[in-house]
Amino acid sequence: MSKTPLYGATKVDEGNEAYSALASLEQFQWRNRVLVIFPDRRNARAARQENQLLADRDALQNRDMVILKIAGGSVRVLFGAGESLDATAIASELGDPAAGEFAAFLVGKDGTVKLKVSEPISRGELLAIVDSMPVRAAEIASDKQQTSDESEKRDD
Repeated sequence: MSKTPLYGATKVDEGNEAYSALASLEQFQWRNRVLVIFPDRRNARAARQENQLLADRDALQNRDMVILKIAGGSVRVLFGAGESLDATAIASELGDPAAGEFAAFLVGKDGTVKLKVSEPISRGELLAIVDSMPVRAAEIASDKQQTSDESEKRDD
């Protein structure tokens, strides 16, 4: 299984395309994390990926995820919401994955690619990667603080 993690780099080269926000997915920037799936020729690996992820919709919702599938020149929203998406522009910005070969890209809330896989990734592994991202860590800390503040108000 080939996985190319792009998160956790110690130095970000702002001129490097891998760390530039994707204009084609701009509507999601700072709102959602996006997983873009390009199916294999028979769709078997893509279907497996979809089934694994969609089995836990609450976890996806909790992490502000949107899942897109790009096939045949069109974009299908599998989870979440998106409008007027251009399959060709998204594919181009993601390096034009080979037609008929499975590929999936995780795009963070900052609009940059965080992970590229050529085989389906388990739900647990994907969620762990998302949970390790700095923006997600800040969201978790904020949620804990809000819960703590609400508890203290009830105790008063």
